[in-house]
Amino acid sequence: MNTEWMVEGKCREYPAGTFFPQDGTGVIKAQKICATCPVAQECLEYALANHIEHGIWGGASERERRRLQRARRRGLLDLRAS
Repeated sequence: MNTEWMVEGKCREYPAGTFFPQDGTGVIKAQKICATCPVAQECLEYALANHIEHGIWGGASERERRRLQRARRRGLLDLRAS
């Protein structure tokens, strides 16, 4: 999978630990950063394609990514169409 998009990630401006929060407040902080990221969609797709289980990727928490994966398996969601 192409990872050239990573150099444009807003996350590069913050310590890596910001995106591996220990509490709900940390999750919200990371998601706010991702909301302004120009490559959030690519980041989320990368995490889903590579079954990354930890951290915030593309603005989605671990739990949110699990839900997205289940919806995709059921054919209910295609993120690329959005």
